[in-house]
Parts: sequence; C-alpha cells; structure tokens
Amino acid sequence: MRLDKFLKVSRLIKRRTVANEACDAGRVLVNGKTAKASLNVKEGDTIEIQFGGKTVKIEVLDVQETVKKDEAKELYRYL
Repeated sequence: MRLDKFLKVSRLIKRRTVANEACDAGRVLVNGKTAKASLNVKEGDTIEIQFGGKTVKIEVLDVQETVKKDEAKELYRYL
C-alpha cells in the first residue's frame, strides 16, 4: 500500500493530500530514510512523522485497504 494512503487509513494524518504534502516536504521517514508518498509500506516498517516540533515514531503492524475508525489504531504501535 502507498505511504500516503496508509497514513490516511491508519488515521495518523487526516487527509491523503496532507499526507502527500508531508512526504514531499521531507517530514516523513520510513526505516530512517526520507520517503516519497508512492513508497510501498509493508508490515514491520518504521515510520517517523515530524509534526512541527513533535515527532511521532510508529511500527507498522498490519496493512489494510479500509478500516473502521475504532480499529485504525490496530494497524500500528508507537515506539
């Protein structure tokens, strides 16, 4: 699954266009490297997102096309 779509489906970023812009600005790292929005995300990947002064680091546990709001947190865990 594309990185920008995963960020939206997992509810880490509210909209896919915002996720796309964050990737373009270099604020999203996957496994320690800056990532483009089109990068394929798989289970076990580490994603680091910089929100202003705050950094969120997660590990991908599952990749699904659609998820209910309550189950979105089961796709990742915080590191």
